[in-house]
Amino acid sequence: MTVFKPGNLVVLKSGGPVMTVDAVNTDIFDDNKVTGIVCVWFLGEKLQRVRFAQDAIEPARLQKTSSRKRKARLEDVTGEYKMALDEMVAAMNAPPDTGSDVSTKAAEPPTSAKTVVEQPETVPAPKDVAA
Repeated sequence: MTVFKPGNLVVLKSGGPVMTVDAVNTDIFDDNKVTGIVCVWFLGEKLQRVRFAQDAIEPARLQKTSSRKRKARLEDVTGEYKMALDEMVAAMNAPPDTGSDVSTKAAEPPTSAKTVVEQPETVPAPKDVAA
């Protein structure tokens, strides 16, 4: 019988997703008697956690991909985004535009702003009216 340890990759013998062994439950009186294997996996973004009988799971058979296949897949992915990535890199590495350099403009006083001082409105003194 296969000995499972936390971290082992397993699948159900009947099929399903690759799961990770989270814990190996043993009998409280006999540490050599396995009572269940707790496995975890993601279903979308939700973590699933279930206890299985040891006889229901087996080690996962992972297909090893050659470095040539991995490189080809990587090139396909980067090919889709290459133009956008190149534009972002060019924008990040471009020298700053001297016409829109904020650091020098912040030190200069604004040229279009003028201080307007409003004078209080003068009211003529009342005239004596002779009756």
